[in-house]
Amino acid sequence: MAAAPAGGVRLLHPRPWLRNLGRRARLLSILAASSPIQHSEELTTTSAPPKPPNKDKNSPSYYPKRGQTLELVCESLAFKGKGLCKVADTGFVVMCDRALPGEKFIGRVTRKKDNYAEVKKLKTITPHWDNVEAPCEFASHCGGCKTQNLLYEAQVRAKEEQVRELIVHVGKFSDKDSEYDGIMKPIVPCDIQFHYRNKMEFSFGTKKWVPAELLGQECDETNECALGLHAPGFYDKVLNIDKCLLQSDPANKVLAAIQDSWRDPELTLSPYDVHSHRGFLKHLMLRTGRNIETGQPELMVNFVTSSYQPELLKPLVEKIATFPDVVSVMNNVNTSVGNTSVGEEEYTLFGKSTIMESLRGLKFQISANSFFQTNTHQAEILYKLIEDCACLKGDGSEIVLDLFCGTGTIGLTLSKRVRHVYGFEIVDQAISDARRNANLNGISNATFVQGDLNKIGENFGEYFPKPDLVITDPNRPGMHIKLIKFLLKLKAARIIYVSCNPATCARDLDYLCHGLPEQNIKGCYKLKSIQPVDMFPHTPHIECVCLLELC
Repeated sequence: MAAAPAGGVRLLHPRPWLRNLGRRARLLSILAASSPIQHSEELTTTSAPPKPPNKDKNSPSYYPKRGQTLELVCESLAFKGKGLCKVADTGFVVMCDRALPGEKFIGRVTRKKDNYAEVKKLKTITPHWDNVEAPCEFASHCGGCKTQNLLYEAQVRAKEEQVRELIVHVGKFSDKDSEYDGIMKPIVPCDIQFHYRNKMEFSFGTKKWVPAELLGQECDETNECALGLHAPGFYDKVLNIDKCLLQSDPANKVLAAIQDSWRDPELTLSPYDVHSHRGFLKHLMLRTGRNIETGQPELMVNFVTSSYQPELLKPLVEKIATFPDVVSVMNNVNTSVGNTSVGEEEYTLFGKSTIMESLRGLKFQISANSFFQTNTHQAEILYKLIEDCACLKGDGSEIVLDLFCGTGTIGLTLSKRVRHVYGFEIVDQAISDARRNANLNGISNATFVQGDLNKIGENFGEYFPKPDLVITDPNRPGMHIKLIKFLLKLKAARIIYVSCNPATCARDLDYLCHGLPEQNIKGCYKLKSIQPVDMFPHTPHIECVCLLELC
């Protein structure tokens, strides 16, 4: 599977909003000034913009008021895909979801903070630059594909610039350094921009939510039950979805079949009510794998219910079992009032309990709740980049420490070239999957241990010999300060930092390379390369592969 040519994107002439993003979008200064020991989800999601120009702050017109209506022009895309705008005359910064560069619109202030405000777009006056028609009818409402109506080449350029800004302003790496251009690599785009997700999760709801602009009202809900995706920012509002362009065609056919049947009164199926905590159907999860021998799709359908009543699901199971690609129908039972799709108990209603997928020449069994890279095609490219960064000798002499290893996919793909892989992960089910996948591929030089890497003790390093290479792939909050201190003390020759959040990645790179002077901790690594990868087109999410070498 060939990698998409990264250089192809760079041939386009950049729009002014992309070329000048570095000068205009200093929204990252607050992140850069955050407390160095703050490691929370709040830090990862707070991409506050900069303080506005030094106008008369005592003027009543300086700060826009909540509820005030403004005419704005979006200047650039900020981290997490929000549009960055400035109030005319004062330069006060406002952020607007779904505003795109060049777009002139009317917005209403919904939240106001000390140095910026958030607005809701009410009406577009003139469209944005690089405008394309979104192929999905739900793109403007569901929250999954915020930039589907922005030319894809412009999307990836904006993502690359966001990483560049974060590395400079949060990571404190100078873009004036002669080595900087060699460190920051051009983003690798995804050459499959639709139907790339191998897993989608839909929710059942007691009321079908309809966007306000479709009805000319502030908001509206109908009495009809819904199966679809949550409205952005609401846990109790479900936008009914008949087809999602991010998932596979076989998955969409099954979704359509379920949509046609589940409301039939004769089936007596009730959606779960998140307020009264009554009802049966909670979630529908669709996972797409691949038959290793034939290469044909394998589909798993997982119903998440509030209780175990297989007789209620039987008509639906019998219907979807007729689809040739459906090889597994599961039932996760979650009796809690929470909104999670992971059940306390799991039952196989049809076929087998796992589906198969291959990645970098290895076979993987995927269960209903397994973590697996959501974009299999782009994961091939991502893992190849990781392997290239590893610079392994290939003589079977090296030790690899795989932190936040999940189901072991990264470590297992490297195992044939090293002496031993030691993987650590907090999720017990993921460790079980990693061990099973090692056995499935005949890999005996990999050890997987369940443990919380945010709570490591002084004796953590006693569980493995000193590694030659550390791979760390933390979730969005990044690495805990305890783990960073451990790595600085461990002094492995190389660290590969795989990140799904460039903000916390930049922060952790700063600590590893520059240290924490206020805690008298010295950094001991040199940043050698940063490779952004677009794993999820039409979304604000960005993956990065970073290589650090011991000084």
